[in-house]
Amino acid sequence: MTDNNFGFDTLAIRSGHRRTAELEHSEAIFTTSSFVFENAAQAAARFAGDEPGNIYSRFTNPTTQAFEARLAAMEGGQSCVATASGMAAIMSLCLAVLQAGDHIVSSRSVFGTTTTLFGKYLPRLGIETSFVNLVDLEEWKRAIRGNTRFLFLETPSNPLMEIADISALADLAHENNCLLVIDNCFCTPALQRPLELGADLIVHSATKYLDGQGRIVGGAVIGPDPLISEDIFAVIRTTGPSMSPFNAWVALKGLETLALRMDAHSQRALQLARMLQQHPAVERVYHPGLESHPQHELAKSQQAGFGGVVSFVVNGGRENAWRVIDATEMVSITANLGDVKTTITHPATTTHGRVSDEVKASTGIGEGLIRVAVGLENIDDIVNDIFRGLDA
Repeated sequence: MTDNNFGFDTLAIRSGHRRTAELEHSEAIFTTSSFVFENAAQAAARFAGDEPGNIYSRFTNPTTQAFEARLAAMEGGQSCVATASGMAAIMSLCLAVLQAGDHIVSSRSVFGTTTTLFGKYLPRLGIETSFVNLVDLEEWKRAIRGNTRFLFLETPSNPLMEIADISALADLAHENNCLLVIDNCFCTPALQRPLELGADLIVHSATKYLDGQGRIVGGAVIGPDPLISEDIFAVIRTTGPSMSPFNAWVALKGLETLALRMDAHSQRALQLARMLQQHPAVERVYHPGLESHPQHELAKSQQAGFGGVVSFVVNGGRENAWRVIDATEMVSITANLGDVKTTITHPATTTHGRVSDEVKASTGIGEGLIRVAVGLENIDDIVNDIFRGLDA
């Protein structure tokens, strides 16, 4: 099967699968820690890299490789390495391309743990990060230095669903000999393909929409060779933040329905966003599908859909935000997202709870903000459950 000959939905179902001698129809799970060799000479050749083949599941496993090949095909990348989590993907990328004295420019509007990694732990390695406004191109320009290695961002952002101009940032990065790294967690390749817009690397939390049912933890980095297949792969091989074969198989099967799920998530989220706009207890709604969203037209131009996350601000700050959350009976109170089950959380005290008050203020994460990751339940049931607290 030559991946270039097939459409996205076919790639999501067929790519990456190499049948074994058993001729299985569904992809097999290779739950083994190691692989045997025909003789000592073959073992030596495998370890030396002179002969391709499996050695040890920390870095070579057929199930994990099937997931990597499929996700790379869906994103339009040359190669992919899977990791134990989304944060492991980001950390492995940093270890592969950065060294002491290097500099990162990152959006302020990234996942709270990413902010902690860039702001607290990488400085211990001599790596500095400047945080900028996601949608202010001039601020990105001013922050770049001679030692800047990459620009990092999420688009749409978490949790305010701001949209960055990927093509413009790609041009800026390349003019300054930098890489552009996009966290494509919220859209997935079903709704957005950043490499086609000029990005160099994509990171994923496979925990979210790629699995789609809240069953596993995993991550991935996608991009060009040899950066992926040699540099980042070498970090995974050496330091060990590998995706397990079982988790790879679950995520692999999740990819088969990704396009269908993302379309359904997007439709329901937009319906909820429109209804929230009409509620008197809601001060503001954040969703790029709304015509009132400041980057609505940009989202239309670079995304195939608007995504499944809606954030909104309620009157009365934390007290009323918690009342709305606690009044839900069906929706799950959890900080995870990308699930068929709708989830709700209070970002200021969960996903961004360890972020400083100054950063929260600068990124618009106030005490009245609620984030809903809209699942695939009946939309009327989702609305009724959330409105139960709003109506009170």
